[in-house]
Amino acid sequence: MKKVLIISGSPRKGGNSDLLCDEFARGAREAGNEVVKISLAEKKVGYCRGCYYCSNHGGVCAINDDMGEILDKFMEADAIVLASPVYFYSVDAQMKAVIDRMVARWTKISDKEFYYIMTSAEDSPNVMDCTLECFRGLATCLDGSVEKGVIYGKGVYEKGEIIGTPAMLQAYQMGKTV
Repeated sequence: MKKVLIISGSPRKGGNSDLLCDEFARGAREAGNEVVKISLAEKKVGYCRGCYYCSNHGGVCAINDDMGEILDKFMEADAIVLASPVYFYSVDAQMKAVIDRMVARWTKISDKEFYYIMTSAEDSPNVMDCTLECFRGLATCLDGSVEKGVIYGKGVYEKGEIIGTPAMLQAYQMGKTV
């Protein structure tokens, strides 16, 4: 059994990337894993101020918000799922704030399996390249990280449009393989 942390960056509860997270979670639970899903839309996470208070205070940030809880869950997990809709060819602001705030403890995080979920209204071949590189950039900074899978939910804009697409089955099946 693995501890799986799913961080849904979707600003819309029940949005397309959020629904893919739920399918991944369903598969991972059915495979016997412990799953925690954090919806960033329900959390308060401020942007990193670059003050480096964290480096002199044991990884505790000067900003008192929900990021400490997210970092704790991140450190406990064996497998991490990062999910975001594509915003101007990158991750959305909620996810970017979390990635930047990892600075508080990034040197203490290692040996994680990573899965990435992305959705976009556009269906062009390269629409998710930069978004994926943002996710990979974080993992590259964490020792021993291993990329295990990527789900591309392209051509979906309206809330729920992802339902019935191959990406839903892929998310479920990928969750089963954790």
